[in-house]
Amino acid sequence: MSDLRETRLEKARTLEGLGRAPYALGFKPSHRTAELQQLHADLANGEERDQPVAVAGRVMTRRVMGKLAFFTLADESGSIQLYIDKASLLAAHPENPEVFAQLTTLVDAGDWIGVQGSLKRTDRGELSVKLRNWEMLCKALQPLPDKWHGLADVEKRYRQRYLDLIVSPHTRETFRRRARIVSTMRRWLDERGFLEIETPVLQIEAGGADARPFETHHNALDLPLTLRIATELHLKRLLVGGFERVYELGRIFRNEGVSTRHNPEFTSVEIYQAYADYFGMIDLTEQLIVAAAREVCGGTEITYQGSGIDLTPPWRRATMHELVQEATGLDFTGFAGQDPAESRARAAAAMAAAGLEVPAAADSLGRLLVEAFEQRVEETLIQPTFVLDYPVENSPLARAHRSKPGLVERFELFIVGRETANAFSELIDPVDQRSRLEAQQQRRRAGDPEAQTVDEDFLHALEVGMPPSGGLGIGIDRLVMLLTDSPSIRDVIAFPLLRPEGIRPSAEAAPSGG
Repeated sequence: MSDLRETRLEKARTLEGLGRAPYALGFKPSHRTAELQQLHADLANGEERDQPVAVAGRVMTRRVMGKLAFFTLADESGSIQLYIDKASLLAAHPENPEVFAQLTTLVDAGDWIGVQGSLKRTDRGELSVKLRNWEMLCKALQPLPDKWHGLADVEKRYRQRYLDLIVSPHTRETFRRRARIVSTMRRWLDERGFLEIETPVLQIEAGGADARPFETHHNALDLPLTLRIATELHLKRLLVGGFERVYELGRIFRNEGVSTRHNPEFTSVEIYQAYADYFGMIDLTEQLIVAAAREVCGGTEITYQGSGIDLTPPWRRATMHELVQEATGLDFTGFAGQDPAESRARAAAAMAAAGLEVPAAADSLGRLLVEAFEQRVEETLIQPTFVLDYPVENSPLARAHRSKPGLVERFELFIVGRETANAFSELIDPVDQRSRLEAQQQRRRAGDPEAQTVDEDFLHALEVGMPPSGGLGIGIDRLVMLLTDSPSIRDVIAFPLLRPEGIRPSAEAAPSGG
């Protein structure tokens, strides 16, 4: 590799000696390659069109065949062949008899060049730019990955994403689709009166989710801070201030492990609507995701990793109790009683008899219900399913259910066995909210690093008064995975966090969100 680099450096020096800068200041293309392919699709084999064009891009392949050479030039839109005829080039540059040799020896695959010429379709039907002039735009010192095998090392694809993008049209298309999904969601929300308002990334209290935050320090203020784990509590403050429809689509940071569905830095959209509840959020979720699917997939019937997924609304709705009973035969409503400890003990015994694990940390009937759901139900929810009515213990920011004691008005949307969205009828009672956050803080003091703390300013805002509202969060990365048929979250994050090569892992936190 070092010999190849030195050879290319020497070519860069040779270019300088010839008065051709190896690193140009700019170039003005007249067309993109895809535009030329479309505009001149009618050009017959063997014919030429004396229309001057200028294109720029990266040389992907090169073949030199005596007095002819054929390069493939790629830009963002596609590629086109360069037809390099020695006689034509010499006719255009009679002052430089070495012009053909210089081009074919000093330009390597990977270099960025700008060319000018006319159009020709070869006898084999390849639209080409018949080259008259060329400029080196950037001399590449490192070779490209092998044309035919690409990047076989998956880890290297993530570490050196720029190489992956160069050799993989599929990867480029994934990130184009991601951009279209994000812009579609923003446009859809904006058109319905929602305002996107940015909230702080640096926070004194990390709240709005059960997750371990990243910790940092502000030197000038001598203040310990965390990176946000959710945008929820600040967006709710905006509702208190009088905005009725707000959202933010942005980065979230959670100090957790990594997996095919978790990355410590990820993207979510959180949406809040005054005078709505979780049923209104169900309708909003369906409409928003369907709009994104139609934009990038052309419809609501898609394929994910070989399974057909039907996103046509309405999607299935079922309570967590119903789904757990279907999967295990256990009716958790029957375990409830006056004594919480006795209720938990009965549920734990029934779970153990059914072959389910009973973690000690699941210290209530509601937490055991969630355990049973996660162990037996979650991965089976392939088609879009709204899972309704969660235990209050697992939902400290959601409103108590209007008719079911011990539960809250919350849903999570599952598709292909993954949580994709989470929504509540928002808790607006400041007294109830304080009680729940204080219980969370007790769990944190007892050793749960993901439990929430008491945010006094947020509680003061609730005491000022927040209208009844519905709130919704959608994981953008997981949605992009679904709509681009990508098996890993790293496939849809341009630059996922990776441990530096050569550094051995220490104890690593388990994934908890994102």
